[in-house]
Amino acid sequence: MLAGVLICVAGLLATGVAAIALARRREATPAIYGAALIASLAALGLALGALLGQASVPATLALPIGLPWLGAHFRLDALSALFLVVANLGGAAASLYGVGYGRHEEAPARVLPFFPAFLGAMNLVLVADDAFTFLFSWESMSLASWALVMAHHRRSGNAAAGYLYLLMASFGTLALVLAFGLLAGGSGAYDFAAIRSASPSALMGTAVLVLALAGAGSKAGVVPLHVWLPLAHPAAPSHVSALMSGVMTKVAVYGFVRVVFDLVGAPLWWWGALVALVGGITAVMGVLHALMEHDLKRLLAYHTVENIGIIFIGLGLALAFTANQMPAAAALALTAALFHVFNHSVFKSLLFFGAGAVLSATGERDMERLGGLIHRMPQTAFLFLVGSAAISALPPFNGFVSEWLTFQAILLSPALPQWLLKFLVPAIGAALALSAALAAACFVKAFGVTFLGRARSPVAREALETDRWSLAAMFTLAALCLVAGVLPAWFIDALAPVAQALAGSHLPERHGLDWLTIVPIAQSRSAYNGLLLFVLIALAAGLAALVIHRFASDRLRRAPAWDCGFPDASPATQYTAGSFSQPIRRVFGTVVFRAREDVEMPAPGALQSARLHVQLRDLVWEALYVPAARVVGFVADRLNAVQFLTIRAYLTLVFGALVTLLAVLAIWQ
Repeated sequence: MLAGVLICVAGLLATGVAAIALARRREATPAIYGAALIASLAALGLALGALLGQASVPATLALPIGLPWLGAHFRLDALSALFLVVANLGGAAASLYGVGYGRHEEAPARVLPFFPAFLGAMNLVLVADDAFTFLFSWESMSLASWALVMAHHRRSGNAAAGYLYLLMASFGTLALVLAFGLLAGGSGAYDFAAIRSASPSALMGTAVLVLALAGAGSKAGVVPLHVWLPLAHPAAPSHVSALMSGVMTKVAVYGFVRVVFDLVGAPLWWWGALVALVGGITAVMGVLHALMEHDLKRLLAYHTVENIGIIFIGLGLALAFTANQMPAAAALALTAALFHVFNHSVFKSLLFFGAGAVLSATGERDMERLGGLIHRMPQTAFLFLVGSAAISALPPFNGFVSEWLTFQAILLSPALPQWLLKFLVPAIGAALALSAALAAACFVKAFGVTFLGRARSPVAREALETDRWSLAAMFTLAALCLVAGVLPAWFIDALAPVAQALAGSHLPERHGLDWLTIVPIAQSRSAYNGLLLFVLIALAAGLAALVIHRFASDRLRRAPAWDCGFPDASPATQYTAGSFSQPIRRVFGTVVFRAREDVEMPAPGALQSARLHVQLRDLVWEALYVPAARVVGFVADRLNAVQFLTIRAYLTLVFGALVTLLAVLAIWQ
């Protein structure tokens, strides 16, 4: 199966090369996306076979490429198989969506060559089994996605978004290079098998954890390393945004899990506290920023930050439970995190596809210029509503199950012996509950302002439903959101070999009718039956509809809405995204955003309109990145003199650097 996955990767890379020559032809778009779809589906089938087959011995393969003395090592185990499923499911959905959406692309020559290359690079990261191959694939993934972000570089802000993304990607790669350097040690054993067999000291393991959290976390979007994400994701084409948000961030999660759970060895208990705390802060900050947004794609990008925080909460809990020899609790927390990896990939791709359909139909991302689209785009509205319910953790959809499992893991925290964890984990649980509630409020705003009410602009009044290819991709993901929520035991059982390999235990597998119910701890404490809940919801909704239609008054049922005495009121008088988020902004804004509201009220009798100006500040950007930029600028100005040294001074500088490096190596050994 590993050889088959590598063949699929080769096919994707060959498709990218072919797209360079074919991109300007009219038939290139369906051909390139069709080829990417076939390769992704083939890799998805192979990954599913490897994951469900639960082979006891991982498949390995070594090729004579890469470093001369090392070669390139590849490995397919349960962890990589799971993330291959996530990556290729997202890749197949984006390729299917791109067959229709790509016809509207204004610069296909800038998108088509890099799209399959991006897919291939992500697959290579997931099967790499040595540090060089991993980092080479990681950088290829970053560069391909950067090229896709820059596809529309002439639009305002896109070039700056691409530049910031490249800087943060370089920082993340540097952190991972240092992490692998520490793991390799003086022997220089870069293959994962050798790294896995070594046992780093507690200090060395802590340094690797911090570097992995910085390197993989910057790509995933954890706070405060998230600043590139709300800029780069909206700048890319919508199906690429879905890949970056739904898949690439999960590849980053894979990198963190591979290093910390597999390569470093036994964790310390406070590692879990650190990772879970970062996850809790990330979840709350992400959803608060999303609530303030009017740009639909930026709102979705900030919700990626929130959901990455939820995933890292689960990973942190798994580390804490593992360090305290609680394998069953660790398996629960890890299963919750990995299940949310899958769930977020599905519903976030669905939501970005819906945003892309709105963008292609109206040319607008600003929710204040939309509205009423449920009449013009009913299928897109329905599918976006499904994604909104799933990301808001509402049953019976999949987002509820993984967040519920995370809460079940949090409820086990009193059994932890460390007092810091006894106090910290419940606080993180409160942050998770807050983020879930605010996410629901945010998507009431997003769906209501975008699809309900009346059209606020001519483009919204004249919008048309999207193409059938895009609808097919969205319906597929919407169905997965429902199936994973109604029958979650199927998916949890598939995660069992991953949890067993990393946590030493797994949730009990279901047999007979038990597969309808998941019991994470004990039947007496908690259980969830998705199918039963779905049936009850369907019966309640059907009964309510029947009662209303059969027993309600048979008089006039449709009438104009109450117009407050203004029968020809402007659509601008409707509730807006800004007015919806105003109460939350006034509660949290003074602390989180230093929000400031200025009202321009004209004098009595004046004909000018009143105006409200809202100023929000990004405190993370101002506290960390602005000072860092000033320091870099200051140092660069001072180092500018190096350009004008004499040849003698250059040779002295090189000799001094060589002596310093040799001294460091001598001390290291």
